[in-house]
Amino acid sequence: MAVSGASGYAGGEVLRLLTTHPDVEIGAVTAHSSAGERLGAHQPHLRSLADRVIEPTTTATLAGHDVVVLALPHGASAAVAAELGDDTLVLDCGADHRLTDADAWTAFYGTPHAGTWPYGMPELVLDHGERRQRDLLAHVRRVAVPGCNVTAVTLGIQPGIAAGVVEATDLVAVLAVGYSGAGKAAKTHLLASEGLGAAVPYAVGGTHRHIPEIEQNLRAVGAAEVSVSFTPTLVPMARGILATTTARLAPGADAAAVRSAWEDTYAGEPFVQVLPEGQWPTTAATVGANTALVQVAVDERAGRVVTVTALDNLVKGTAGAAVQSMNLALGLPETTGLPVEGVAP
Repeated sequence: MAVSGASGYAGGEVLRLLTTHPDVEIGAVTAHSSAGERLGAHQPHLRSLADRVIEPTTTATLAGHDVVVLALPHGASAAVAAELGDDTLVLDCGADHRLTDADAWTAFYGTPHAGTWPYGMPELVLDHGERRQRDLLAHVRRVAVPGCNVTAVTLGIQPGIAAGVVEATDLVAVLAVGYSGAGKAAKTHLLASEGLGAAVPYAVGGTHRHIPEIEQNLRAVGAAEVSVSFTPTLVPMARGILATTTARLAPGADAAAVRSAWEDTYAGEPFVQVLPEGQWPTTAATVGANTALVQVAVDERAGRVVTVTALDNLVKGTAGAAVQSMNLALGLPETTGLPVEGVAP
């Protein structure tokens, strides 16, 4: 298989996971500005691939691979994917093919909509729990990998919506996000001298491009109407997301019903785990792993449900989701090549 965007954070993480995948042989690694250089100059931690030469991202380079991962900026994937045959499994880690609503895409991204691909979040609950998104990923040839923030918010709150114990019209999500989520481009506000010791909000006031994707997911879960206030904050850690999402408790619901909704939804899920009562998620416990750790509580005084989700934005938030979806599309065991043990301390 080939990985395009191999010099970036997402592409590098995809390659890290693939190096230990028993059913994968890594073919071309490609990029744009770094083409012609050795991969080790950009991904020095990938020792087994360090001497690989980065090739240009062209149709000729990518053609002939059974699987192609596109870890490219939004707006760049559609043209590349259009040149690849229908017999190639293409996994897009960018945003180009996630949204089903063309108007929402245009409103938030400002370019023509490239079309919608099957959505790569296997654990997404559909139709109030009747199905899961993994049922729709078998044998597909195109997969739109979800946004990392979207994954954290969706996995955190969807059990309550599916079970009808929370209302979806007054959701508030506040996220602490590691700097790798902002990409690898050299920008002043991403320098260590700017970020260390600082927490900085961004895309405030309903402007973040992940909002329509969150709304889309929660409607798929079963919400008739969704309203979400979404505020991400960059915090001085390399990777990780801690998403705190609150929702109004539905009439007649109590703490026991809420707890049961979350535990029942994720019972048997290999990568999404509800922690024991009283234990709260930490991003440190998910570093390097394809896990999402979830906790839920009821704030009786406020009449709200509080759920906290921790995940590694580069693994479960991006590369791990791509590999997990690839496994399903190829008929492999879903967990193949995906770690659940984090790196600590």
